[in-house]
Amino acid sequence: MAHRTRLVWDDGFTAYNFGPSHPMGPARLALTTRLLDNLGVLDQVEVIGPGVASDDLLATVHDRDYIAAVRAASLDPDSADGRRGLGTEDDPAFAGMHEASARIVQGTVDVCDAVWSGEADHGVNYCGGLHHAMATNAAGFCIYNDIAVGIQWLLDHGAERVAYVDIDVHHGDGVERIFWNDPRVLTISIHESGRALFPGTGWPADIGGPDARGTAVNVALPPGTGDSDWLRAIESVVPHVVAAFDPDVLVSQHGCDSHRQDPLAHFSISLDAQRRAHECLHRLAHDQAGGKWVALGGGGYELVDVVPRSWAHLTAIAAHAPVSSTTAVPAEWLDHVRETFGREGPPTMGDLAEKDLPIWVRPWGMGHNPDRPGDAAILATRQAVFPLHGLDPWFD
Repeated sequence: MAHRTRLVWDDGFTAYNFGPSHPMGPARLALTTRLLDNLGVLDQVEVIGPGVASDDLLATVHDRDYIAAVRAASLDPDSADGRRGLGTEDDPAFAGMHEASARIVQGTVDVCDAVWSGEADHGVNYCGGLHHAMATNAAGFCIYNDIAVGIQWLLDHGAERVAYVDIDVHHGDGVERIFWNDPRVLTISIHESGRALFPGTGWPADIGGPDARGTAVNVALPPGTGDSDWLRAIESVVPHVVAAFDPDVLVSQHGCDSHRQDPLAHFSISLDAQRRAHECLHRLAHDQAGGKWVALGGGGYELVDVVPRSWAHLTAIAAHAPVSSTTAVPAEWLDHVRETFGREGPPTMGDLAEKDLPIWVRPWGMGHNPDRPGDAAILATRQAVFPLHGLDPWFD
């Protein structure tokens, strides 16, 4: 039987490398693929290695002068001086940067093509999800915005409405900004408040441009948010708005830097909660988008304990071959971690004891407490956006 899930991978993706001291180490991608292989999930998907996106494809979203600047910095990294975000601490220039970044874009477009054409039900590119890149500049570890190029490709090839859901701990500002005034694209971001975290944007009152009111949706949660409140935010906002929007396809970004071990953010989320969020978005794609789902990676800076497990769960769920949180991490993968990094890896595919599963999440219909910071954040978003979609912000 033909595989119905397409996964983007080849070893060339590790060339997206900002250097040994940068938090976004490419080892996280190779470790994810190795874990999928050791779990047997790679046997359940079709693996493709994409080429390099053309300048014409990149220019459907990005300014051509910016593409030229990336090419120049790619050839001579020492010439990058911070203009257009290149050569900064966040986005240092490196040799081959254009090709490495454009390959990620092509991978996302390839799975968008496969899903839209019906060649695959679901597409996964955990090397992608670079949601901070703007049309004219790099930002936040992101050179080209593969998500926005993929969404634009879908629109240019017949999709009338695309829903984008971003569960990275950082606000999905680049995608939102690019489609700010496009009523065909719904962008939803569940993130840590900009008062505490880069990029300092993504407020409940940010609801889209004059021609697209209600198509930008932002839930800005307080630092320290844990499993139950985070999942409550997702489940109390995302399915309702997506259903009202009635998309042709769902694109989602699954940055796993919401995890409690992530060094760059301040949430307190477990692998088990992330796995549940992946499942929620998979189910939403089947319920509201005819099963058409493109799932992408994003942030995540605990390279051994967190990223490989979270994105292995994402890929397994997309392959309709989910792995239990209580499954033991394969011994061969742990041996590789020990030999390569000189440390022990996580023993199981989740963080919580079996007695603590499933995570209990209070449905919005049970009522809310405005004195709880998480509930206040959720309510602010529902009040700002729900009426624009004919929804009641107070009740399910």
